[in-house]
Amino acid sequence: MFEAVAFYLFAFLTIAMFFITVTTSHALYALSALAAGMIFISAFFFILGADFLGAIQIIVYTGAVMALYAFGMMFFDTTREVKEHQGNKYIVVTMATLAAILVVAMFAAPIVSDNMMAFTPQLQDVGNTQQVGVVLFTKYLIPFEVAAVMLLVAMIAGIILAGKKMDLSLTLMSADEILELEEKNKKVLS
Repeated sequence: MFEAVAFYLFAFLTIAMFFITVTTSHALYALSALAAGMIFISAFFFILGADFLGAIQIIVYTGAVMALYAFGMMFFDTTREVKEHQGNKYIVVTMATLAAILVVAMFAAPIVSDNMMAFTPQLQDVGNTQQVGVVLFTKYLIPFEVAAVMLLVAMIAGIILAGKKMDLSLTLMSADEILELEEKNKKVLS
């Protein structure tokens, strides 16, 4: 009974936080709601008894990834309105349809197939953490390494892109130049 109530409560809160993330126009609200949603996702792991995965969810996603998002958000002017470029609607519909078919196929494949089995050794008398480690570093080693390289490339690209926008240094400017820049920005924003 407790698990059912907790599941529905955390499911509602998770969906609400991600809805706020998608619909809000303020980057700080979206970032805070995304962090809260990630914490609520970790609650599912704790309910299922996977304490290690719940802790990793909090540490990695809520801690590290959200800190990376906050760091990236500092480089962009979030008060400026975003002008979206409307592309070809047929391409968007086609890609969305293909993505939906792929998701349905991924979820239907284990249900339809009778002969699916894991290629990892089944260890007895080991805890949840050891089982996660064995599966991660045997069956899923290549995707794990590819994800690490992709995160490294994204981080380097973000630093390079942010560095190109930084042509002014407030530490090298005089007080009059800073006030003039603030006045200029107030006129642009109003």
